[in-house]
Amino acid sequence: MDDNASSVQLVHRKQVEKDSTAAAAALPERPGSKKLATQCELNQVNQRKFGKTSFWSQQKLQTFKHTAVHRLTRAHSDVYELLWQHEPCDVQVCKDGTLQCHMLRDSFLSSSRNYTNYRGLLNLCILLLVMSSGRLVLENIIKYGLLVKFDVLLRFLEDPTAWPGVFIVICLNFPILFTYFLQKLILSGAISINTGFYINVVNILSILIVPAAYIWNIHPNPVSSAFALATSSCILLKLWSYCSINRHCRNQMLQKGRKLVHQKSISDFRDASDDKLDEQNDATKSEGKRKQPDVSNDDKADNVSRDSIDSNRTDLVHYPDNLTLKDLYYFMCSPTLCYELNFPRSSRIRKRFLLRRVVEVIFLAGLMIMLIQQWIVPVLRNSQKPFRASHWPGIVERLLKLAIPNHFIWLIFFYWYFHSTMNVVAEILRFGDREFYRDWWNAESVTRFWQDWNIPVHTFAVRHIYKPLLTRGLSKNQASIVVFLVSAFFHEYLVSVPLRMFRLWAFFGMLFQIPFAFFVQRYLSGNYANMAVWLSLIVGQPIAIMMYIHDYYFDYFYPQP
Repeated sequence: MDDNASSVQLVHRKQVEKDSTAAAAALPERPGSKKLATQCELNQVNQRKFGKTSFWSQQKLQTFKHTAVHRLTRAHSDVYELLWQHEPCDVQVCKDGTLQCHMLRDSFLSSSRNYTNYRGLLNLCILLLVMSSGRLVLENIIKYGLLVKFDVLLRFLEDPTAWPGVFIVICLNFPILFTYFLQKLILSGAISINTGFYINVVNILSILIVPAAYIWNIHPNPVSSAFALATSSCILLKLWSYCSINRHCRNQMLQKGRKLVHQKSISDFRDASDDKLDEQNDATKSEGKRKQPDVSNDDKADNVSRDSIDSNRTDLVHYPDNLTLKDLYYFMCSPTLCYELNFPRSSRIRKRFLLRRVVEVIFLAGLMIMLIQQWIVPVLRNSQKPFRASHWPGIVERLLKLAIPNHFIWLIFFYWYFHSTMNVVAEILRFGDREFYRDWWNAESVTRFWQDWNIPVHTFAVRHIYKPLLTRGLSKNQASIVVFLVSAFFHEYLVSVPLRMFRLWAFFGMLFQIPFAFFVQRYLSGNYANMAVWLSLIVGQPIAIMMYIHDYYFDYFYPQP
């Protein structure tokens, strides 16, 4: 019996040695290190395995041998190449036959390890966020009950104070039509260019002043008033761009003495003054050429039919052929603030893509309304007591309690407006340029955030405010400060006028961004700078909201004698 067992063991050992020899011969040399195992080393392992060793050693060697042979026999497969690169063997056989399991290497969480795959931790954070949010929702419902009113839209429409805002939006057609006929009169020579310029300025300022004066005297609903003023501000900026580009084309036509022919979009036309600024704006242009984010699988399926403006198109519009009501109202409805004679257009309307975005618009709008009613309103109501008592620990606690839901709703609003809503409008109009935002969440400076989170406004500011100021001799910092001042004015305009009170919290909040931007740029970098930007977004907005709600509450519910 012992002889038979020995013979079987010998045959088995020879077969393993034969397989190991063939696999080791085909094994390629690993660059920068020694082979995992050679024929001689495997023979040594076999001798030790079948010698007199303890049970633990036999099991350990058996496991190692099985792993080594298995990897050697897959020397030419793709999986084997992946094992070489990402899954190095933790146990290696030295030339003297000993097993080596230690080597020079850093911990996974050390920066020198260059390890970046934290997907599991991200999944953990998502689960913790969902669980903590679920607990807050349950706690809120237990404490306050269900505060959501599903007929809020009907109540809004039945509210007579909501209709003045709708009336303002309808009346915005008058300055639009006035601008169109004024451009026609300037082109025909009935009005001089300088006179037309001043009339345009008065017309644009009327869009800013008249709706604000109307809201201040009529006392409409603050929500409808904010919507009306936001719409009028967009129309104001659009008409500003429309008049500027048409004036530019008209001057070029007069200089050349003929009709101006554009083979490309008007945005590709550059002044000689812009050419002088090329070297000064290299940094800004390089930031604008960052890598685009990946597209989802559903969008890739629908993205086949999207075409930018074709260089062989024969329907390019030339000045003054663009002075039509159709062209003007297409620009008024387009999701951009910068006018061009020829916008990039997609070849067709993608119905599946449009349907997904419409569903997102409806769902996210309802979700924001419910979260505001159930989560934001109770916090704001309970914050009045510590404010009246000037109890600072209570004020800070209310502020921190408001920061999370406010920021969560702000993120939903960003996706709802800049991705879903603007893509719906762009898809219906076949508007080709869909870069409404960039990766602002990776911003490592305040300036980078404001450049990337709202591309239409940023493009308008660079094209019609920043660059013209540079051509007039201002430095980059001075021009940037002017842009921040204009942005601060509109932020205050859109908050103070609907609430009918001027407290300048939004204005000073925007101005505070200027020194904060210098501080972050000079003293912070990398992840620390990105966290500073996120901190300003999470804490800054709730502070402004608390101040406005506090003043609004005291002015209208607790007026001073």
